[in-house]
Amino acid sequence: MRPPGGRAGRPAASDPFEVPPSLLLAGFGAANQAVARALMARGHDLVVFDDRGGQDVMTAATSCGLDLEVAPDRRRLVDLVRSVGAVIPTPGMPEHHPVLAAARSRGVPTASELDLAGAWDSRPIAAVTGTSGKTTVTEMIVSALECSGVGAVAAGNNDLPLVSAVERTDVEVFVVEASSFRLNHSRRFEADAACWLNFAPDHLDVHSDVASYEAAKARLWQCLPPTGTAVANRLDPTVMSHLRDDRAASTFTDEGTADWWRDADVLTGPGGPIVGVGELRRSMPHDIANALAAAATATLVGATTRGVAEALRAYEPGAHRVQRVATIDGVTFYDDSKATTPHATVAALRSFEAAVLIAGGRNKGLDLQKLRDAADRVSCVVAFGEAAGEVAEVFAADTPVLMAKDMTEAVELAATAAEPGAAVLLSPACASFDGYSGYAARGEDFARVVNARARPTSKAASK
Repeated sequence: MRPPGGRAGRPAASDPFEVPPSLLLAGFGAANQAVARALMARGHDLVVFDDRGGQDVMTAATSCGLDLEVAPDRRRLVDLVRSVGAVIPTPGMPEHHPVLAAARSRGVPTASELDLAGAWDSRPIAAVTGTSGKTTVTEMIVSALECSGVGAVAAGNNDLPLVSAVERTDVEVFVVEASSFRLNHSRRFEADAACWLNFAPDHLDVHSDVASYEAAKARLWQCLPPTGTAVANRLDPTVMSHLRDDRAASTFTDEGTADWWRDADVLTGPGGPIVGVGELRRSMPHDIANALAAAATATLVGATTRGVAEALRAYEPGAHRVQRVATIDGVTFYDDSKATTPHATVAALRSFEAAVLIAGGRNKGLDLQKLRDAADRVSCVVAFGEAAGEVAEVFAADTPVLMAKDMTEAVELAATAAEPGAAVLLSPACASFDGYSGYAARGEDFARVVNARARPTSKAASK
């Protein structure tokens, strides 16, 4: 394991990404709006299109002084690509989009906001990718650095694009949540500590296949600087297969041993004990793995053992991540609406001896049969949403399956099926866009229904 690097900044890359004078912004959502402002402030010329337009997008373009083209045809897209030196796709643009084909055929490079920020700023970066857990580990790292007296901020796949974060002068370390959407189009993203949490199929509505999704994730480690370190989940064979012998690496695991591991009831690193498991606010298996990943990554960019321990003790898991909602008649209801893949749902189920699982929604092109990996933890399934039939097919052979038309009926059926002392877990394994604006809205609806059931019990108890 490489000792923590200094915070003076990364050495200059041998082949850094050079931002061309003119660029095409393909899509004009929040991320590319921030990119536009950053590029224009530095004197670059921009061409912009968006497939849907809409009043908010048009207003944003006007405020930037840009002429926005809406839904240009293929011929026009070719003309736009020819007129620029690089294309910046909006995060989440499907790989089959014709503008990407036009760029490839004409040798025009694509890049991401990560490349732009790297070209403009050399302060240290800790980066986190993975199919699940990215947001949690990113938040933990920021907290560990701040508790160690290091100015840090989370950026990237959240409300603060990295191109905006680099304008802040109070930041010593950027902690980047690096989604496959951004990594996929990055040419040279350099992170001093680059953590890959786990891998399972996801986002096949954007990536052409699983191999493409894996390749996007692997880009996190392709441009590690000479002083950089790859942080890897030792138990994930896909992650470990991408480690290179000529790169410094640090491993973590919640089972067995690694550079960072759980030693009985103590989280331990190369320097010794960090914090007791009992001191954490929650200690499900994935919580332990996330804490170890955060400790390893934060330490590499300047966090102290004391700062890491303080941050981990104080960390409160975010909403809709196996969040307890209420206990009614001995049955506890948990909201894990953030779980939009089978991988995330399996991780949640492994925290319970047995649970009534509420699952379904809009499948993102994933193989829901992976839910079988935790079938022994499922006492009953309530399936809902567009993918209800697919969910039912996974479990029908050996697990009771109930079909619900909406969230209210799903909670009602799950509550009836659950024995006292059991758990009801909303962990959909699917996206929410068949009936909700996002996973948060879905989780809030679940909590609303559960709490409505709890209120009559509370009133009766108070009489």
